[in-house]
Amino acid sequence: MFVTPAFAQAAGGASSAFSSFVPLILIFAIMYFLMIRPQQKKAKQHKAMIDSLRRGDQVVTSGGVLGKVSKVSDDGIVEIEIAEGVKVRVMRATIAQVLNKTEPAVS
Repeated sequence: MFVTPAFAQAAGGASSAFSSFVPLILIFAIMYFLMIRPQQKKAKQHKAMIDSLRRGDQVVTSGGVLGKVSKVSDDGIVEIEIAEGVKVRVMRATIAQVLNKTEPAVS
């Protein structure tokens, strides 16, 4: 007598529990392919660009400074010549873009 139609409909099974997670799974999949995956790809390209820096490359730092690489150290520091006789030491990770690549020396 006091049983309402809402209680009668709540007697679902495992299928209703799974169907409630389907939108959440779809949202995560869409976010992965639209946001996470492209960001990982961009980070991988940036790392490859940083690893291939050579002396003579013209670069732009993340601060907007243009210069030519004069020395590349193994400890993550790059020396950039921004004007004649003016050299600045910056971290490799702050290199935002390589403008002109130099050709490798033929040995």
